[in-house]
Amino acid sequence: MPRDICIVGILVEERACHAPEVQQVITRYGSQVISRSGIPDPSKSRGIITLTMEANDHEAGALVDDLERVDGVTAKAMCLVEALE
Repeated sequence: MPRDICIVGILVEERACHAPEVQQVITRYGSQVISRSGIPDPSKSRGIITLTMEANDHEAGALVDDLERVDGVTAKAMCLVEALE
């Protein structure tokens, strides 16, 4: 199955409370993550994480679904280009 380069944006409300659970979810998909960037929102109560993944639509969607099961988390994925055939 072809894999694409996918970007996943994650917004974590009350990051001090929810960050450990978010990290557990991301770790489960670690073999597909190419890069990760995280910054605190200027309000300091929210965190913004951006992942770049090598995944198909189904795999990226599964990550988003798992992340959105965590209270206070919003996640969206966008697949860009085919990386492997």
